[in-house]
Amino acid sequence: MNKRKIFEQRRQFLQEMEEIAVQKQHAKLKLTARERLNVLFDEGSFFELNTFVEPAKAIKKTQNAFGDGVVVGRGLIQGRSVFAYAQDFTVMGGSLGFAHGMKIAKVQEMALKFGSPCVGLIDSGGARIQEGISSLSAYARIFRNNVRSSGIIPQISVILGPSAGGAVYSPAITDFVIMTNKTSYMFVTGPNVVKEVLNQDISMDELGGGNIHAEKSGVAHFVFEDEEHAIIQVRKLLAYLPLNNFDPVPVSMDVNFNEERQEYLNKIVPDDPNRPYDMKEIINILVDNNTFLEIHEKFAQNIIVGFARLDGKTIGIVANQPKVIAGTLDINASIKGARFVRFCDSFNIPILVLEDVPGFMPGAEQEHTGIIRNGAKLLYAFCEATVPRVTVITRKAYGGAFIVMNSLGIGGDFNFAWPTAEIAVMGPSGAIKIVNKTELATAVDRESAEKELVEKYIDEIANPFKAEELGMIDDVIKPSKTRQVLITAFDILANKQYSHPERKHGNIPL
Repeated sequence: MNKRKIFEQRRQFLQEMEEIAVQKQHAKLKLTARERLNVLFDEGSFFELNTFVEPAKAIKKTQNAFGDGVVVGRGLIQGRSVFAYAQDFTVMGGSLGFAHGMKIAKVQEMALKFGSPCVGLIDSGGARIQEGISSLSAYARIFRNNVRSSGIIPQISVILGPSAGGAVYSPAITDFVIMTNKTSYMFVTGPNVVKEVLNQDISMDELGGGNIHAEKSGVAHFVFEDEEHAIIQVRKLLAYLPLNNFDPVPVSMDVNFNEERQEYLNKIVPDDPNRPYDMKEIINILVDNNTFLEIHEKFAQNIIVGFARLDGKTIGIVANQPKVIAGTLDINASIKGARFVRFCDSFNIPILVLEDVPGFMPGAEQEHTGIIRNGAKLLYAFCEATVPRVTVITRKAYGGAFIVMNSLGIGGDFNFAWPTAEIAVMGPSGAIKIVNKTELATAVDRESAEKELVEKYIDEIANPFKAEELGMIDDVIKPSKTRQVLITAFDILANKQYSHPERKHGNIPL
C-alpha cells in the first residue's frame, strides 16, 4: 500500500470516528473533544499533535483507537499561544492508558518549555484497568508536571464529564477548576463505594456534582449550565492573566468607568455600623466598566476574590463582604483568600484589598476545625506576597483580622481609609464592656452610659484619623476620590523591587 493511500485512509477514518463521536456525545448533550477545542481556540488556529497514536495495549484487535482517547495540541486564544488536551469519552470511555497519558504529559511539558498556559478538557472514566500499573505511572507523570508548572504557567481544568479516583488530583493541583452543573462529576470514591462502605445512598450529583463543588467543597471556581459557557470562561479568564510568570499582565486600551457614580461612594456605607451593604457594588464602581470577574463566587461568600482592570491594567481583588455573616473571616474564607493571594503573587498581579472585617468567626466549631491553622494561611499568604499591595478600609478593621487583611505591619505597601472606617483592637460595644466594666456596673442608666461610652470610644480610639496619626494607615481619603488614589498608588508601585533571604521555601501552615 503506498504512502499517499495510507494518508488518505487515516484521514477518512478520522472523519468517520468524529461522526460517530458526534452522535454519541450529542445524545448526552455533550460536545466531542474536537468540538470543545474549536470553542476554546480562535477559529482555525488549533494545531493537533500525535493524532494517530495508538494505545500501548489494544483492547480488541478489531478496535482501532487512533489517538488513544485524547486530542492534544496548541492553538491561539485572542492571538496568544495556549496548549490544551481534550479527552475523548467515545474512545474507550476516555480512559487513561500509557499512550494517552504520555500525550497529555507532552503538551504539559511543551507548555512549560514555551511559557504558555495549559488547559485540560477532562471527560474520562479514569485509569485504564487493562493496562494495569502503566496507566498509573502515566498519571504520576501528569501530576508531577502539574506541580512543576505551578506558579510558572497558568493551568486550567474544565471538567466536562466524570473525573474520579486518583484522576481528580490533576485538576485539584491546577490553578482553576471549571465545571458544569449537569454533566460534570468529581469524587475520589463514587456512589457505589459509598454505598458499600458506609451504607449511604447518594447520587453522583449529590456526591460530586458541579454545584456541590462550587458551593460546599470549594473545589470548583466556576460552574455553568452547559459546556460552551464553561469553555468560553477559559477564554475570559486568560484575558486577565499573563502567559507565564515573566510575562507582563495584559493591558486593555478600552478604559471606561462609572464617573458619574464615584460621588455615590461618599454615602454607600450606612451610618449604622451593624447595617450591611454590598461590597461588590463598591468594586464595580471603582474598577473599569464590566471588568470584574469574580472567582469562587458561590463558595465562602463572606469574602470576595476576583480579577478586574483598573485603568486598563489587571489587578486582583480581595474584599470582605458585609452582606454575608458581617464579613467575618472563617476557615473557608481564609483558605479562599490565601489561595487567591498566592496565585496573584505567583503571576505578578497587583492586589487591591477592600476591608470591612469585624474579626475572625468565633465559636467552638471554628476553633475545633482549625480556624487558627487556616486563618494563618491568609496571614502567611499576604506576608509572603511581593507584588504591589494596596488596602482601602471602608468600615470595620478590628483586631487580628485588621492585621491579616494586608496591613502595613505585614508588608502592605499602602493602607488608606475612608472617614467611615473604625480601626481598633475590637468593636466599641465589646471594648467598653471590658475597659469600662466598673463604670457600667455602677451606672444608674446603663443603656445611656453604654451609648455615651461607645461614642467616646469611636471618637478617641476607633476613628481613622487617630490611626493616621499613629502611622497605622497612610491617609484618610474621600471615598469618591478612591479610584484616582488607587491608580496613582499602583503606578508608584509599578517597579516595586524585592529580595528574599536564601531558602528552599517557607512552610505555610497547610
